Amino acid sequence: MSRRDIGTDDPRVHVRPGKGSRPRTKKRPSFAHAVPGMVVAVDRGRFTVAISANCMVQAVKARALGRKGVIVGDWVGLEGDTSGTPDTLARIVTLEERQTVLRRSFDESEVGAREKLIVANATQMLIVVAARDPEPKRGMIDRAIVSALDARVTPLLVVTKTDLDSVPELIADYEAVGIKVFALNRNLYEATAPVPPPVETHPPHPAPHPCAPQLQELHQQLQGEVTVLLGHSGVGKSTLVNALVPGANRATGEVNEVTGKGRHTSTSAVALPIGSQGWLIDTPGVRSFGLAHVDAAGLLRGFTELYAISQDCPRGCAHAADAPDCLLDEHPELALRLASFRSLLSEVPSAY
Repeated sequence: MSRRDIGTDDPRVHVRPGKGSRPRTKKRPSFAHAVPGMVVAVDRGRFTVAISANCMVQAVKARALGRKGVIVGDWVGLEGDTSGTPDTLARIVTLEERQTVLRRSFDESEVGAREKLIVANATQMLIVVAARDPEPKRGMIDRAIVSALDARVTPLLVVTKTDLDSVPELIADYEAVGIKVFALNRNLYEATAPVPPPVETHPPHPAPHPCAPQLQELHQQLQGEVTVLLGHSGVGKSTLVNALVPGANRATGEVNEVTGKGRHTSTSAVALPIGSQGWLIDTPGVRSFGLAHVDAAGLLRGFTELYAISQDCPRGCAHAADAPDCLLDEHPELALRLASFRSLLSEVPSAY
């Protein structure tokens, strides 16, 4: 039986509009009136954004961002309810270009290993190690320095628990290669009660106790900077944060007597206001710090004193232990640093 043409005037017939009747536009909203702010915490798809010293806004990503990831330290634009009152949500509609990105790799055994972005827009990295309990690991320090310099971030070294061991060789070795080192005796700041002088930018967080001069020097170094803390669990990062930022109330833990390792007390990165226009980003303790995202040339630049010497090496020198005529071998005073460099060199993608 043939189909009967009942015509388009029949009310029972619905005629679909042509697919090409409306050209698709490439215009997108400009979000010119978005409220700027910095992401200070991330928790399961919810973002805490500081839009002023005293206003923290809860927000979610808008669909306009697509698959772009947002991490602590990012500068974003907000629309919606930006009052910061409880049970309100704003939308993150723009993501500013990052000036720096700190990252680490999960596996150094292959090129293209999965990476984790740590923080955005940091200007300093505070590498925290303990003089003892747990023992300082030069390998971790060197990895962190390489990662910082690769991201154009200034590395600093803090040695805690110097009341247990002064570790003069460790301090001297890193000062000799241009790393600023802060040695902190925990007895000077763990039990002190902070005196709350007025702070113009961030009233809830006063300066540290004036009786801790070592802490005062470090506190001054953090002014006007975005500083990320990095270190193994148990080295005293949370205790240090609580001393630098009274009112932070970061949980602290003990070191396991059997394994010599600490347990995680910080479970996610969080940015805390410190002093005048400064931010201190506390991160969870790291068990490993992969460098698969850094090639061999970038690794060498992380060892600044070796890099300077390498400029006179034969063309194409790989700087490995079996490299002929490598000038790095002619400096026995740098033996520890050279051994560390070559150990890492065997784990990162080659650029030579």
